[in-house]
Amino acid sequence: MYLRQTRELTHQGAMVVLQGAIAKAEEMGVPQCIAIVDTGGNLLAFVRMDGAKILSQISATQKAVTAVSSRVPTGGVAQDVELKLALATEGKLTNLKGGVPITIDDQIVGAIGVGSGTGQQDLEVALAGIAALQAVV
Repeated sequence: MYLRQTRELTHQGAMVVLQGAIAKAEEMGVPQCIAIVDTGGNLLAFVRMDGAKILSQISATQKAVTAVSSRVPTGGVAQDVELKLALATEGKLTNLKGGVPITIDDQIVGAIGVGSGTGQQDLEVALAGIAALQAVV
């Protein structure tokens, strides 16, 4: 009654997600910044692949934090709300595509954020990272 049981992504799980995402980005030929966070938005793993855009390290992390906080993929907020969202959170949340909650057995255990490609490319890399983890748990 006073406690709930939760599952949370470990650093080892984050590395599986990261490796799966890197493999997809390499296959696509699109170097990416990839951030993995736990349910509290704490960074567990990060890489800026050679050639990825420098500022995408910020947006990738923001995408991951936004996805875990909102519990839905980023990029779906209406345009008239996205600026308000950014202002209300002092720029911490973003509506850019490429942030996805990581769900195992219908429970969010963390999130991934990817940036440096197009929104669709970022999303594909994120989903590949999640699929890598789902394949081993």
